[in-house]
Amino acid sequence: MHSAAARVEAALGLLLRRSTRAHLYDDLVSDVTGVDETTYPVLSGIARMEPVSSTRLADEIGIDRTATTRYAARLEKAGLVVREPDPGDARSTLLLLTDDGRAAIDSARRRLVDRLDEIVAEWSPAEAELFATVLEHLVGKLRPES
Repeated sequence: MHSAAARVEAALGLLLRRSTRAHLYDDLVSDVTGVDETTYPVLSGIARMEPVSSTRLADEIGIDRTATTRYAARLEKAGLVVREPDPGDARSTLLLLTDDGRAAIDSARRRLVDRLDEIVAEWSPAEAELFATVLEHLVGKLRPES
């Protein structure tokens, strides 16, 4: 019998696997022009942190700065992201979403919520609420600032 912590570790390992994330991202953006499984984390990160430099974004999403910059350039070419001069550092630029970028991330997040709604619809309301509460607590404890 495995401890609860070991079961959580195993489940998190599967959830955080690159192939699991890639499949999820691909599904979320299948109908979003200009976004794919590689650019979705960049678009999502910009949405959470904007305005944000490529360096800070790369640190946050766990993709090296060169790849983050390359993916941001693809999103910019698709009209989803813009670069603006950083008022605090003349050598740097900040990434921001365009209206189309905001619509794209909103669409992807709606798809994710809809998918999660389908899954938790099989649970009792009490189970769904308990899961959400416990997951929020776990993530809060695992974040670097905790």
